[in-house]
Amino acid sequence: MTRARILIVGGGFAGVECARRLERTLSPEQARIALVAPFSYQLYMPLLPQVASGVLTPQSVAVSLRRGLHHTRVIPGGSIGVDTDAKVCVIRKITDEIVDERYDYLVLAPGSVTRTFDIPGLSEHALGMKTLAEAAYLRDHVIAQLDLADAATDEAERASRLRFIVVGGGYAGTETAACLQRITMSAARRYPRLDARLIKWHIVDVAPKLMPELGDKLGTDALRILRARGIEVSLGVSVAKVEPELVTLTDGRALPCRTLVWTAGVTASPLIATLGAETERGRLTVTSRLTVPGADGVFALGDAAAVPDLTKGDGAVCPPTAQHAQRQGRTAADNVTASLRGTAPRSYVHKDLGLVVDLGGRDAVSRPLGLQLTGLPAQAVARGYHLMALRTNVAKVRTMTNWLLNAAAGDDYVRTGFQSRRPATLRDFEYTDSYLTHDQIRSRTRSPASGG
Repeated sequence: MTRARILIVGGGFAGVECARRLERTLSPEQARIALVAPFSYQLYMPLLPQVASGVLTPQSVAVSLRRGLHHTRVIPGGSIGVDTDAKVCVIRKITDEIVDERYDYLVLAPGSVTRTFDIPGLSEHALGMKTLAEAAYLRDHVIAQLDLADAATDEAERASRLRFIVVGGGYAGTETAACLQRITMSAARRYPRLDARLIKWHIVDVAPKLMPELGDKLGTDALRILRARGIEVSLGVSVAKVEPELVTLTDGRALPCRTLVWTAGVTASPLIATLGAETERGRLTVTSRLTVPGADGVFALGDAAAVPDLTKGDGAVCPPTAQHAQRQGRTAADNVTASLRGTAPRSYVHKDLGLVVDLGGRDAVSRPLGLQLTGLPAQAVARGYHLMALRTNVAKVRTMTNWLLNAAAGDDYVRTGFQSRRPATLRDFEYTDSYLTHDQIRSRTRSPASGG
């Protein structure tokens, strides 16, 4: 019997969980499993703000693929196009070599990229917070601003270096601002020429509420905590223009600033557009069984797919969160196995377990199973949830050790010099211009030279 070729695109929560489940249910004699991922780790993104603040080391949130996958072939690269008729996935390796990978079953979990808008200066001057490299760079950049402000002799320069603007009032933006504000205020004591009152952190969001998913009470509690710590929050406002030393808001304010962190949402990977399939707000339309209508053997899940939320109904789709992605990965694996064995597939159903928001130190808000918590109880729930979500014992131990060390020894303010001579902005970390058009894919996959 010919072994089935199963190709998984994406090394995030959905893709890795799917591969792990397939390894447990199918033997190497039954299927050849391959996973396409640009890095050899699964990134636990909810803890990126703590990497940026130095509470956690990068290794704590980067879970090695080699530890969890045993007979899955890992292809280092990313998919840049799919021909569902020819059943070919076009892959660009990290060496820039382009190869064609044929499949019998394709699981698409390419995740998302930072959503940007046509704002003057945004792509040239804004910093992102979606990858491990961006978090490490942002930490270096923020500490460098403190170093340079302490050494500055010009008051205008000092003011611009000590103002930090985070665009986006969702989880990523709020946690990033909260965690980094805490580290900068703590660091100010180590800089004799800096007045901590000059350090300004500012969250800007066009939405009328902060983290509306939390509900009115917890959202209000989070807003109160942030403002009590001196973080300015401007709602109903966005960015109009970004310059090297100045940020102009849509309400007309021009703020001296050399650090703009852009976390204003995400959008599905550009890979989805190469399929020419139906989408919903940029996410690939799928059935409750995670199959792509009209594409034989293709499943899609995670941030890139509009998965129906059967627990809510009325056309609702699952939010792009880790808990949904992991469970969708298991469902996709089970349905691929069911297709191979000729059994009935199952629909994806999962009731949201709740939300956690770590605001640094003892500050947090959480809503586990509908229970609304703030302060230390919320922090305990948040950290307990993160520990459970990390996939390996090594990652759990590293993370817990880092938390204990930070609690006992305090913060450090080491600047590694990462990318110190070459500013790294949004367009330097996400290669959104490398995808093929539908015609380019077809001309490649239908040519005689196309291999597999």
